[in-house]
Amino acid sequence: MKRIVFMGTPDFAVPILKQLLDDKYEVVLVVTQPDRPKGRKRILSAPPVKEEALKHDLPVFQPEKVKDSFQEILAYQPDLIVTAAFGQILPKGLLDAPEYGCINVHASLLPELRGGAPIHYAIMQGKKETGITLMYMAEALDAGAIIDQVAVPIEIDDHVGILHDKLADAGAQLLHKTLPALFDGTVTSEEQDDRLATYAPNITRAQEQIDWQRSATDVYNQIRGLHPWPVASTTIAGQNLKIWWAELSSMKTDQAPGAIIEVTNDGIYIACGGKTVIKLTDIQLSGKKRMTVREYLNGRSEMFKIGMKLGE
Repeated sequence: MKRIVFMGTPDFAVPILKQLLDDKYEVVLVVTQPDRPKGRKRILSAPPVKEEALKHDLPVFQPEKVKDSFQEILAYQPDLIVTAAFGQILPKGLLDAPEYGCINVHASLLPELRGGAPIHYAIMQGKKETGITLMYMAEALDAGAIIDQVAVPIEIDDHVGILHDKLADAGAQLLHKTLPALFDGTVTSEEQDDRLATYAPNITRAQEQIDWQRSATDVYNQIRGLHPWPVASTTIAGQNLKIWWAELSSMKTDQAPGAIIEVTNDGIYIACGGKTVIKLTDIQLSGKKRMTVREYLNGRSEMFKIGMKLGE
């Protein structure tokens, strides 16, 4: 029986760990990030992978920096290390140790979208498909040789939450398909062409802000590419306004980008670049809860008036 160390942290990695267990592989250790404070009350919370590991009575190791403590991982004598959204680059001493290497399940079709937020960027860039890459790990970011890939289509109403779940499941299935060939020595791999690499670094606060000069399609892709986290934002009358969801409109307008051009019970219509229009349907004013536009207008309709501008 081959000994596997699994390394992962967020929800994305959980179906992949579960697949290894369903396939009856011997997972001898789960490595994940330390518990972190979460929520407004800053309650110390375990990563989702740790919670899953404890359900199966698996030993858990949570190093602050794996490069400083990887010898503790090697003590478990892994034949293979599998990672999925672990959150740290592994040191050479760990990469070189297992007989079958270290492989990573990455949520893009590499070499496109290397980095920590490939799902967000795939949607924000308006891609029609993304996918999963199973690759050997290298010391550089997501630059290892590709073992296998599977494409996953992006539907027009997919957001990060939906696509995240599709990709996590696709990653689990790709691992299920590939590990037997890896262990029997018939798997092949191909080096990435670094000239084709693009990057998906972690989302910044600035990227959450909507630029209404962009087309309605671009704004829509930004909103769904930041939903349900960290959520797109703008301002109105000096207040922050989160935009949870929106719909594309077929309307055209000569109004300045950011202007409110129509308010109905089911949406607020905003002018965007290129004379295009988007309809906001789910919003959240600073200090308030998320509401549909219908819910909001029932209680406080004076905030959104035709001619007012967002983003000023």
